Amino acid sequence: MKHKSIAIDGPSGAGKSTMAKALAAKLGFLYVDTGAIYRTLGLFALRQGAAPSDWAEVEPLLPKVSIRMAYAADGLQHMYLGGEDVTEAIRHPEVSTAASQISAIPEVRAFLMDMQRDMAEAYNVIMDGRDIGTVVLPNADLKLFLTASTEARARRRYAELVARGEQVDYDTVLSDIIERDDRDTNRAAAPLRQAEDAVLVDTSGKTLEESLAALLHIVQERLA
Repeated sequence: MKHKSIAIDGPSGAGKSTMAKALAAKLGFLYVDTGAIYRTLGLFALRQGAAPSDWAEVEPLLPKVSIRMAYAADGLQHMYLGGEDVTEAIRHPEVSTAASQISAIPEVRAFLMDMQRDMAEAYNVIMDGRDIGTVVLPNADLKLFLTASTEARARRRYAELVARGEQVDYDTVLSDIIERDDRDTNRAAAPLRQAEDAVLVDTSGKTLEESLAALLHIVQERLA
């Protein structure tokens, strides 16, 4: 039996993970946060003292890294690095930067591609990232591209970090968002872009409930 797949792409802070989790819960699909995989590898590189942007330093680490994805009873995805649950550790700002840098390396993307595609072969999935609809799952049953204004995304990320107890300021978060957008859209390997057959959804000014309702309507309409 062929499983259904929904690809959700978009820039940092657009609400991809939040929306994907909520949609997966509503539809009974498996949620796959591909960004968490890159974050875990980025964390490993930092812990090993390697520069995440330098392929010469990252390459020797790939045979040594052990990344595992598991799901709790509530369906939430947990990331394990060498047996350690790093689900919270990979959300720190320095790891976000490392993930963006390491994901720009073509060989790294190829290394992690099979893990992502295997999930879509085995389950009905909602997978979010930056190149899911264009590269990872080009034949997904539905492709969504979530976006929002730079300021709206920065406010969301700032609120998220403050809620976790991080000591951050809004201007720094905004600057990080702008820099990451530049890296993601201009990298040579699988740059962030909207797939030609993806449905564009702008969540600027929308509440969580309004955004989810809009996405559910599209899913029900397209996958009915």
